[in-house]
Amino acid sequence: MDIYSIVKPVLFKIDAERAHDLTLNGLVLANNLGLLSFLKKPAICFPRQVMGLEFPNAVGLAAGLDKNGIAIDAFAELGFGFIEIGTVTPRPQPGNPMPRLFRIEQAQGIVNRFGFNNLGVDNLVENVKSSSYKGILGINIGKNFDTPNENALQDYLTGMQKVYDHASYITVNISSPNTKNLRQLQEKEALSALLSKLKAEQARLADLFGKYVPFALKIAPDLIPEQLIEIADLLKIHRIDAVIATNTTLSRDGVTGLKNADEAGGLSGAPLRNRSTMIIQSLSRHLAGEVPIIGVGGILSGADAVEKVASGASLVQVYSGLIYKGPKLVRQICKALG
Repeated sequence: MDIYSIVKPVLFKIDAERAHDLTLNGLVLANNLGLLSFLKKPAICFPRQVMGLEFPNAVGLAAGLDKNGIAIDAFAELGFGFIEIGTVTPRPQPGNPMPRLFRIEQAQGIVNRFGFNNLGVDNLVENVKSSSYKGILGINIGKNFDTPNENALQDYLTGMQKVYDHASYITVNISSPNTKNLRQLQEKEALSALLSKLKAEQARLADLFGKYVPFALKIAPDLIPEQLIEIADLLKIHRIDAVIATNTTLSRDGVTGLKNADEAGGLSGAPLRNRSTMIIQSLSRHLAGEVPIIGVGGILSGADAVEKVASGASLVQVYSGLIYKGPKLVRQICKALG
């Protein structure tokens, strides 16, 4: 029996966000005491080269679990091939009112409406600088809730500028359902303008720092086929380095009538698996290998990860699966993917 199987029933008896905070702080403490070094790490898996980066294995931590980058070293001890922190905004913001995180245990799902609660990009950068982690680190950037969409570009430029020298890659998050009107930035004209400016800034920063830091676009699972084709075309036109599919869904397919299913927010976990996989399959057809895909959404087993890769993903990320299955999930996925 692993330690998490003992701790999990206790955590699931308390408020979900409190349990999240306790777990994060507990991981930091355990790592500081050297306790995580005793965990059984995944065997060395076949490395993947994606976005010009060498990933030691294909299993990553999705953004959202460690918004401020306080537990980077602790998560590294769990055996991830890469870690993504954030979403972080230019200015600190509290996010939406509590409660804002809910478990749907019967379906192994989670609903959240955090709203990019974070301590701001400057705080995150300081945490990254104090970390000893030397592996692949993604930093996920977003806009502040009170920044209107017509000014969103400046927030993303600020985020990119401040994290560029500290990230292995940068993720541009325009797909959270919990920031009002954010998903409108996925519409063709708005997205094309945003990507054009961000690519120009990426080129400027590459010259300034003497290194190229790739950036990925994170998209929603609730896009209609026409939108998905438009986005795929724009990813190719603007030479975006990768796409992360997908964020949480507003759909409640598979959880209707279950406790907490009617809570507002984005749904993740097992109920998202099929929807996310369908998006990956469609993207894979339209991108035809020109832009790599990072698959995330409903991965709770090695078989789920294999399905994502078979559908066209080069890498995978987990979040809700880690909540329900614990750190052993990383080893299981790594073993399944080889």
